[in-house]
Amino acid sequence: MSREKNESIISLCVYTTPVAEDLVSALLESIFETSPSIWSDKETKESKVTVYLERQVITDSEKEILEQGINVISNSGYDVGVGDWKVIPVKREDWSESWKKHFHVIEVSRNLLVKPEWEEVHAKPDQAVVTLNPGLSFGTGHHPTTLFCLQQLADLAPINESRSFLDAGSGSGILSISAAKLGYSPIEAWDFDPQAVHVAKENSKQNKLSEELIFEVRDLTKMKSGGQKFDVICANLIYDLLIDESKKLKSWVAPNGYLILAGILIDQFPLVRNTYCDEGMEMVENEVKGEWCSGVFRFNK
Repeated sequence: MSREKNESIISLCVYTTPVAEDLVSALLESIFETSPSIWSDKETKESKVTVYLERQVITDSEKEILEQGINVISNSGYDVGVGDWKVIPVKREDWSESWKKHFHVIEVSRNLLVKPEWEEVHAKPDQAVVTLNPGLSFGTGHHPTTLFCLQQLADLAPINESRSFLDAGSGSGILSISAAKLGYSPIEAWDFDPQAVHVAKENSKQNKLSEELIFEVRDLTKMKSGGQKFDVICANLIYDLLIDESKKLKSWVAPNGYLILAGILIDQFPLVRNTYCDEGMEMVENEVKGEWCSGVFRFNK
């Protein structure tokens, strides 16, 4: 048996609330440089933010930064709930099996279906099928913000024309892979997290798109404005980045293009909307699901 199959993973779970989950997720990503997952219970108003790490322990300095970060979020006026956290050893096979309980087939639209690699489905005629194994990175289409992006990609899919796509913060690669299956080209995709990029490459290989799609490790905050423009851009990012890097993201949108913004809590959305509308764009579509809000923006005519 291989070393990889025997090797254990640890999960670090922070127990919080839907109001604070996005900030806690950003905190974990900044400390451990890997994408967290979020599970929310709408009835109890409790959330669990989890990051999976390929090691046995977290360091004392990481513990200190984590506790300080949770306190900062709380002192900023956000209800963090209990704010407790714990580290749990997880065997790879147990982790994989737990994913199978939560990740099922999603029929995004008449022309797009997303499924896990362990499920067989019969797609409708002309329906693109995306097969995923999320690995340690997340983005399966179940989260409202990811699903909104997928639905927009399906609605805007090119018909008898070329349409380019930028996936800013590609995660598991689900958006880029879906875009490729829907006929978008060329496609550019990048993420700050090397683990996410690795998983995205594996998922593109699973979908026989490894030659068409190139996923890169890039930091949005260090990139330059201008250059290539895209017909459709998806930026499913934390709202701080969407605001701080608004001019940069806007500079990459083609004159008749679409900018899809997601990953935003309801109380954060007005500031994001106003930032882009003040810079010459208008919101042409908007969706609220649970505590999340997403929107599509275009340049004013």
